[in-house]
Amino acid sequence: MLAFKPKPSSLRSTFSGTALRPPPRLYGVPVLLSFSRTTRSRPLVRAVISDDKAVESAKTSPLDQKHSNGSSDSSSKQVKAVVTIKKKMKENITEKIENQWEMLMNGIGRGILIQLISEEIDPVTNSGKSVEAFVRGWLPKPPEHDNILQYVADFTLPSDFGRPGAVLITNQHAKEFHLLEIVIQDFDGVPIYFPANTWIHSRNDNPESRIIFRNQAYLPSQTPPGLKDLRREDLLSIRGNGKGERMPHERIYDYDVYNDLGKPDKEKDLARPVLGGEERPYPRRCRTGRPASKIDPLCESRIEKPHPVYVPRDEAFEEIKQDTFSAGRLKALLHNLVPLMAATLSSSDIPFTCFSEIDKLYNDGFILKDDEQRKLGDNLFIGNMMKQVLNVGQKLLKYEIPAVIRKDRFSWLRDNEFARQALAGVNPVNIEILKEFPILSKLDPAIYGPPESVITKELIEQELHGMSVDKALEEKRLFMVDFHDMLLPFIKRINNLPGRKSYASRTVFFYTKTGILRPIAIELSLPPTPSSNRNKYVYTHGHDATTYWIWKLAKAHVCANDAGVHQLVNHWLRTHACMEPYIIATHRQLSSMHPIYKLLHPHMRYTLEINALARQSLINGGGIIEASFSPGKYAMELSAAAYESWRFDREALPADLIHRGMAVEDPSAPGGLKLLIEDYPYAADGLLIWSAVKEWVESYVEHFYTEPDSVTSDVELQAWWSEIKNRGHHDKRNEPWWPKLATKEDLSGILTTMIWTASGQHAAINFGQYPFGGYMPNRPTLMRKLIPQETNPDFEKFMQNPQRTFLSSLPTQLQATKIMAVQDTLSTHSPDEEYLGKMNEFHSSWINDHKVLQMFDRFAAKLEEIEEIINERNKDIRLKNRTGAGIPPYELLLPSSGPGVTGRGIPNSISI
Repeated sequence: MLAFKPKPSSLRSTFSGTALRPPPRLYGVPVLLSFSRTTRSRPLVRAVISDDKAVESAKTSPLDQKHSNGSSDSSSKQVKAVVTIKKKMKENITEKIENQWEMLMNGIGRGILIQLISEEIDPVTNSGKSVEAFVRGWLPKPPEHDNILQYVADFTLPSDFGRPGAVLITNQHAKEFHLLEIVIQDFDGVPIYFPANTWIHSRNDNPESRIIFRNQAYLPSQTPPGLKDLRREDLLSIRGNGKGERMPHERIYDYDVYNDLGKPDKEKDLARPVLGGEERPYPRRCRTGRPASKIDPLCESRIEKPHPVYVPRDEAFEEIKQDTFSAGRLKALLHNLVPLMAATLSSSDIPFTCFSEIDKLYNDGFILKDDEQRKLGDNLFIGNMMKQVLNVGQKLLKYEIPAVIRKDRFSWLRDNEFARQALAGVNPVNIEILKEFPILSKLDPAIYGPPESVITKELIEQELHGMSVDKALEEKRLFMVDFHDMLLPFIKRINNLPGRKSYASRTVFFYTKTGILRPIAIELSLPPTPSSNRNKYVYTHGHDATTYWIWKLAKAHVCANDAGVHQLVNHWLRTHACMEPYIIATHRQLSSMHPIYKLLHPHMRYTLEINALARQSLINGGGIIEASFSPGKYAMELSAAAYESWRFDREALPADLIHRGMAVEDPSAPGGLKLLIEDYPYAADGLLIWSAVKEWVESYVEHFYTEPDSVTSDVELQAWWSEIKNRGHHDKRNEPWWPKLATKEDLSGILTTMIWTASGQHAAINFGQYPFGGYMPNRPTLMRKLIPQETNPDFEKFMQNPQRTFLSSLPTQLQATKIMAVQDTLSTHSPDEEYLGKMNEFHSSWINDHKVLQMFDRFAAKLEEIEEIINERNKDIRLKNRTGAGIPPYELLLPSSGPGVTGRGIPNSISI
């Protein structure tokens, strides 16, 4: 029999004089949603639930009647529930045997217990009416879906039962299973859908049942009486009690600081400070509850690969995604294997010595000679299996040619390409208008020296061919990418790391009358020292050979700064880390019945899992980011410093563009904004996506919030927004810039910002990582040498062989191949990716609201129109930043994509 914990409010109902036992305590369920316009057909359940012959073998036996409905009479109603389960596509022998046993138990009615809960209240118990039955008998496998299983449960409902609004499901097997949905058939001739896409834990792990609501959206005040207790219990169970270590089967969402990045127990040098709190403000992450480390009680002990970090069960990668990610990790291993072993043989990591060595990564791959492989076998005790990997790994060690050099191998050398990538590259969000001279730092001059930049008016005017600086400022032709204040406080510590040399950079650009952005000056700064007053250097492109090569080195240092800020601030912090509190709060405070939960859920898929994997392998102490980017062990401290200037209200694309001076408000312009640089592909395409999302969200909110005070009276919604501010972004809780949540307009603005962050913004700064960064000279992630000065002994070496000096300043072969492999993985779309405006066939019944579905169809159609507009823009020869000889088109904000590294496609969520 089913174990449960009775309580005063437990739900009971009677039927034909027979009292049904109370349901187990409720555990809660998330509903995974996905959108599409292309199809609303149901190739699975829809075909079988209307076929009486298909379910003939699943009729309830007298044994099941004892457990479900009591006796029936002429006023009762017979209904069927079709339960759809997804099993693994790849099973080992043990799993196949276990599945056969589970199918048998389900078939005879001893595996899965279903309880239907009515929306109507029982006047005796003051709770929803309830009937129950075991699933019994299975249906034929749907064609083309060998991993889908379907079972049937029969119910006899009294005539006054009302409409089923929830399902309690109890898994009596020894292990969990993945439930796609439950469909109630034969209820007044209309199927009732209970979408799930959730893991149902075994009662051996937790005796509490799971609850799944039907696909009807209700504001809290609209909740049917029979479901009110369930709605409250569901949310309480998801929140947990904030204590103890989380178990893999659990679905508990809670908050914690970033105290799990370091490894103080393993090595002193791998200790890392806690991020989150007064000293180092930071967004909160999902709590795992692991015990404290032995050395530092403020830090949490770590779990290393291959053991998984806890995330709520339904947040984990599904099988297809896991296979894709694992394949990427395997490819990274094989990419890194040979260079690592080659470095071991030579006792040190080696730089590239000529550009042809870089080209070999794409043309030939990185291959060891037979005698080198023998040495590896002798010196590193490699087993036969690894020797075979070395022998057959040649194909896997060959990189795809990145888009930036695919059509023009030398494009990265040109100044106009350097500038173009500030508008149409992988990090197009740091360029801003230059408003005044002199350029001033906001850092403390007592520590960092005079605030004035050494980029002077006189120097700029030498590059303007007769135009004055004042005239250029008036015409808004001067722009800047300024990393000075963000980086200078870290430069001394970075430069004390082995193999790292950085400056804090400023780059000034001039926007010509022909519509071309041109870099005209670069300032590179070091912290002042007692022995040297000169800590700021300014460079221009020049025309003689020496100045030409020094200018190339200066641009490389700017690119390394840009790569670090992109990865740690714009990518990790502003999308991944800042999105995590929104996801946690949505699960904790919004019922899965809530319309805003249903709207947001597609935009939360996989994010907690990818963030957990990042804490384990990418942003952790000694991880790939520290090993591959300029800030090294100070990478996450730099990210935390950047969070101090983060503002939610500026994460909206229009607000960000206005704040950077890249656009001005113009009611007559599309989207209400006029771009200062019309040919700014990220902004131009981004505003199309932003406007489409905004229109969809506004219509959705208007549909559900019809009364003037409906937003302020929504208790779940107000608790959600309060928790995001006060717990999820706790260190920013007292900031005055947080938007109010009092009107439909307020709510639409908040939601549009969140959805844009998870979809368009992340796509624009993520999926171009390999297309732009896969060729290391174009976008080095670190520099290993400062620019040689004339008084420096290395200056003579530079004069004799500038190419070797340039290449020896870039990442080594091992560093380059490692980050190329990671960028390749992070730029890859999974085959199960769910894109903006599309719907997965398994999740098409996400909401029972025809008007909402019509609104979504309009949204999907709008995105298709936008894709056509972007494609036409990429053919417009007037737009020099997206067309031209050898120029790759700007496709990062094209909504659709296939799998792999495509350089396009907007997933619904931050899923990689």
